[in-house]
Amino acid sequence: MLSKEQIAQRIAREIKDGYYVNLGIGIPTLVANYIPADMDVVLQSENGLLGMGPFPHEGEEDADTINAGKQTITTLPGSAIFDSAMSFGMIRAKKVHLTILGAMEVSERGDIANWKIPGKMVKGMGGAMDLVASAENIIVAMQHVNKAGESKLLPQCTLPLTGVRCVKKIVTELAVLDVLPNGGFKLLERAPGVNTEDIQKATAGKLIIDGDVPEMAF
Repeated sequence: MLSKEQIAQRIAREIKDGYYVNLGIGIPTLVANYIPADMDVVLQSENGLLGMGPFPHEGEEDADTINAGKQTITTLPGSAIFDSAMSFGMIRAKKVHLTILGAMEVSERGDIANWKIPGKMVKGMGGAMDLVASAENIIVAMQHVNKAGESKLLPQCTLPLTGVRCVKKIVTELAVLDVLPNGGFKLLERAPGVNTEDIQKATAGKLIIDGDVPEMAF
């Protein structure tokens, strides 16, 4: 099974030269560490930053320079800092080419639940509501099953929804999957050492397996 860092590394392969990309809280923030140095990609953080770089080395942190998840980050040459109103204006105007989010649940229709668990404290919905409403290309980085071993890829989400029919692709510790327009998770790649039966058992929603499924390459 993949580590969180390996999930981020695999998602980084989906980023194309010239993209503006928003990284959500959690595993998605790790993607910044795996973007090739020769690729022209601008990372956007909804708290007001264009040009986010990798995480700083220990001892080089600046407590005033953080991402949306309150983690210290670095900025790249040419970066810009501005207020959140301008940042969300960029998001709502569809200026961001790719949004990478974490999730608690994803349904086989592409619905996503990632902001609230009823009965648990939540500080706010963050930027996810705007991101899923505006983004045309959303990749989810998540664990395939929860701590109890229950699937998080479901026929229908059980938690409050963040967005409806918006997720295009999912990368988990077990697999890479497309969400098909008519519903269902299409298995594209397997994590090294993981077989299709393992993925089928871990997926409560409709899983579509078409022929031999290759292992992920890094």
